[in-house]
Amino acid sequence: VQLQGWGGLVQAGGSLRLSCAASGLTFTSYAMGWFRQAPGEEREFVAAIIRSGYDTVYADSAKGRFTISRDNAKNTVYLQMNSLKPEDTAVYFCAAGRRTTRATMSFPGLYDYWGQGTLVTVSS
Repeated sequence: VQLQGWGGLVQAGGSLRLSCAASGLTFTSYAMGWFRQAPGEEREFVAAIIRSGYDTVYADSAKGRFTISRDNAKNTVYLQMNSLKPEDTAVYFCAAGRRTTRATMSFPGLYDYWGQGTLVTVSS
């Protein structure tokens, strides 16, 4: 199983879309999540989307600025990030969870597979 993500560098106030392509698993059987980890910090939940794509969950820091979506035909999950702030700088990880439900989407321990992480840098 492989989760491959892509990030980038952007100025504060700008936008960036992260992509994560999954292979080696039945994509529609997995809820998908995005987490991030800043230097010296613990990994934290950002957003998640259920298998069908019809329901999403966001961390308070992401509400109103970030949008998670998925394309089940392309086995890909996206994170559209707008109004970025320097404090959004982190390594972003996508994750796939077969056991996760809407109530447990923010718990990293319930995800089965993780991407390698991609660095997002927001300059001030």
